[in-house]
Amino acid sequence: MKTITEAKSELSSNRKISDLLFILWAGGAALLSYSLVYALRKPFTAAAFDGIEAFGFDYKVLATIIQILGYLIAKFVGIKLISELKQENRLKFILVSIIIAELSLVAFGLLPTPYNMFAMFFNGLSLGCMWGVIFSFIEGRRMTDILASLLGISIVISSGTAKSVGLFFMNTLHVSEFWMPALIGALALPLLALLGYSLTRLPQPTAQDIAQKSNRVTLNGKQRKELFINFMPFLILLFVANLMLVVLRDIKEDFLVKMIDMSNHSSWMFAQVDTVVTLIILALFGAMVFVKSNMKVLVILLGMVVAGTATMSFVSFNYDFLQLDSITWLFVQSLSLYIAYLCFQSIFFDRFIACFKIKGNVGFFIVTIDFIGYTGTVLVLMFKEFAHADINWLEFYNLLSGYVGLISSVAFTCAMVYLIQRNRREKLIQKGAVTETVISAERNGMEQTLVQI
Repeated sequence: MKTITEAKSELSSNRKISDLLFILWAGGAALLSYSLVYALRKPFTAAAFDGIEAFGFDYKVLATIIQILGYLIAKFVGIKLISELKQENRLKFILVSIIIAELSLVAFGLLPTPYNMFAMFFNGLSLGCMWGVIFSFIEGRRMTDILASLLGISIVISSGTAKSVGLFFMNTLHVSEFWMPALIGALALPLLALLGYSLTRLPQPTAQDIAQKSNRVTLNGKQRKELFINFMPFLILLFVANLMLVVLRDIKEDFLVKMIDMSNHSSWMFAQVDTVVTLIILALFGAMVFVKSNMKVLVILLGMVVAGTATMSFVSFNYDFLQLDSITWLFVQSLSLYIAYLCFQSIFFDRFIACFKIKGNVGFFIVTIDFIGYTGTVLVLMFKEFAHADINWLEFYNLLSGYVGLISSVAFTCAMVYLIQRNRREKLIQKGAVTETVISAERNGMEQTLVQI
């Protein structure tokens, strides 16, 4: 017969194997799913569309704005849709979204230039809520930190990979820059549908998951309003800072080929840099699973974010002095930006909900923060194109990155202070409530004793 110690050891070993298999299944499916979403949305950014104008403006800038407008509207609708989306409707939502996205890319190849740019509106509209839907499968679990890290890094690795694949199709396979997005999307669509189905087969959160991370529920309009008001100062700081970070990230992704001279680099250079950045972020965020205290994780994450935004600002303001080569500059910018950006796209709000026992879901926070951010992206692109069309993209990005990093560092530091004070206050309230309960119980006991006497 097995001893108690041996039985416990075997149980622990089986749990570790079970957790590892779950991470490989859920984390792998989530990572690959959103990577394929990028294959439907981002390859067109690899095309320069040099010499093409539309209505007197740069064709690529207008096409990018149109796609982001669709994405922006999807984010606005998603504040309600993702907050209220039921589990049984997730796969249906994914399938409808990716089919519309691919049809829009086919229309982009079929329609004459420049009118085909309007097809990109429907591409952005159909894919704007995919992040929230995919995240809903993995939130509220003991392993969410690792799973969300895997999902989050898909943004980093897929951004560079989508550009590299797009350049490969155009430069090596000689596919037209207008048909390249549709061809890549056609390869991604069936795989994404299969991965979406695999996510629906994930087991439900266990009692241990719920005890550690709290139960996740849908939110109606009244509940969303009450939640925002309850944490309004903190959320405003995060939303404002993230608005600027999303603007910066989107400009970097869409116009990186105009910032760096690719004549002396491989078309896979973007993917190589993003792979290194991905591994670093995976290690940093994945390590949070070993920190049980939700509050400690929130403080650590905000500290990392401040360090990232401050570094980004320093490198940008001192670009001429530092004389960094293009690869080193891209690596530092990508790592600094994505540590900050991905923190709030992956594990932060999952821990935030668990820390303050909030009744809600991560999707509400992420879709809201993205809607605000993409609003800023559209405004900046329109300002740049319509008011200062002759600005150099590299100079424009470095100037914007410097100020974004500076302002974000201050905002996130203030947010950290607020969070610490709010947590202390709630602990005091809870302690007071417990003390009052104990005193009340003791008082009732004394009264009963006196009655008996």
